[in-house]
Amino acid sequence: MRASCFAVLLLISNVGYADMFSNLSYEAVNDSIPAPLIELTTDQASAASGQAVFVERDAGHCVLCHQVESLNAPFQGDLGPALSDVGSRLSPGQIRFRLVDPSRLNPNTIMPSYYKIDHLRQLPDEYKGQPVLNELQIEQLVVYLTSLKG
Repeated sequence: MRASCFAVLLLISNVGYADMFSNLSYEAVNDSIPAPLIELTTDQASAASGQAVFVERDAGHCVLCHQVESLNAPFQGDLGPALSDVGSRLSPGQIRFRLVDPSRLNPNTIMPSYYKIDHLRQLPDEYKGQPVLNELQIEQLVVYLTSLKG
């Protein structure tokens, strides 16, 4: 529940696209973050673990806004683009950037920045200074979304 509430709070916050992270680092190249935030072990790098983050209410809960045709999950959203073939359209680095801080690519997006911690407003103290998703969850989502070829 914590991450879902945090994501909703991010949706209603006015997040600036040029804001920098204080403790979270990555190197963006054009519209991509080519290097993984962390290296996954073999047991962590499964599409199934990323799919769990995608659908879990207490994790990313991406299914709230996105649809995946092959996914057996009720009440898939249509606010964001369908992701059934996202792995055919975007590289892992491009997917990673869109999860980490989509507002840097599109300042008008309503998608939350799942890995940003600075300059967010209307957050309870208990959520300040921590991202919605950690490095492991971001990388698991990248594995899952990259596997979606349509």
